[in-house]
Amino acid sequence: MGLADIVPPGVVTGDNLRKLFDYAQEHNFAIPAVNCTSTSTINAVLEAARDVKAPIIIQFSNGGSAFFAGKGLPNKNQEASILGAIAGAKYIREVAPAYGIPVVIHSDHCAKKLLPWFDGMLEADEAYFKEHGEPLFSSHMLDLSEESKEENIEICTKYLKRMAPMKCLLEMEIGITGGEEDGVNNEDVESAALYTQPEDIWDIYKAFSQVTDLFTIAAAFGNVHGVYKPGNVKLHPELLGKHQAYVKEQLGSKAKNDKPVFFVFHGGSGSTEEEIKTAVSNGVVKMNVDTDTQWAYWQGIKDFYESKKAYLQSQVGNPEGEDKPNKKYYDPRVWIRAGEQSLIKRVQQACKDLGNVNTL
Repeated sequence: MGLADIVPPGVVTGDNLRKLFDYAQEHNFAIPAVNCTSTSTINAVLEAARDVKAPIIIQFSNGGSAFFAGKGLPNKNQEASILGAIAGAKYIREVAPAYGIPVVIHSDHCAKKLLPWFDGMLEADEAYFKEHGEPLFSSHMLDLSEESKEENIEICTKYLKRMAPMKCLLEMEIGITGGEEDGVNNEDVESAALYTQPEDIWDIYKAFSQVTDLFTIAAAFGNVHGVYKPGNVKLHPELLGKHQAYVKEQLGSKAKNDKPVFFVFHGGSGSTEEEIKTAVSNGVVKMNVDTDTQWAYWQGIKDFYESKKAYLQSQVGNPEGEDKPNKKYYDPRVWIRAGEQSLIKRVQQACKDLGNVNTL
């Protein structure tokens, strides 16, 4: 029985999302989570996953959500970020079924100062649930890693109790992912903070599992956001295996399998294939991919411009003649599509790296 026999195409939530992650763990693959900022990037990600016959996760950051709604809108009270995330989620819900693959809609990295954004998205989830019996989003992420462990767990648990009746999954972060992304800068944190301890994972698991089993943990094992070359960051994905063993030991006879925790891999850009495989073998079901996909989208546009530069200097006039029009070259549908095609290749590479090809 394949994944397509277990999880329906289109947006997956609740029990189907759990089944998706269970299937990924059981079959030793993980799903790329790609940050999107427009309908163009969403379409490219959906096309990429469809063509390799795999599930995909599309996520919106706070800044990406505001961009989706429009840079001309005010965002003093997170109103643009709320509007953009909701609009993006509704767009995905409209188009995802046409691609015939399971799709997860996720919000990314909500720090404590951004909780009004989180509240706004949950209100949309509750309204959608009231009408359709499921939340608008599949899942959300709270990044309270800058707070104490106790406060992190306390706030997450409070929100988890609000999300559980809708069967909306919560992703939380413990320990700190280094580097900088979307306005969160951890470039100067002490290296010890980049490695989560097994006792921390158990404390989270124990608190959350009393509410629901729909949660994932982004544990720190040396991860860094942004661009770096393989070998420049000391990743230790094998630590995730020790975390799993510790939680299993604490659960005793209640443990259902050897990997009771759904882990998430942040800061995956530049990781070696071996590091990724080790992380997946230790229970990672989701890996964030942002920096590399941003570059891929730009590279497609850049390469198109460089190859057609002589046709992109004026509306009329090119090497074929002074009166020859250039509309077919500067039409946004042409050069934006070039960006999409490059992005598609990079997302498919991420799927390949994570073993997420022909998984339906």
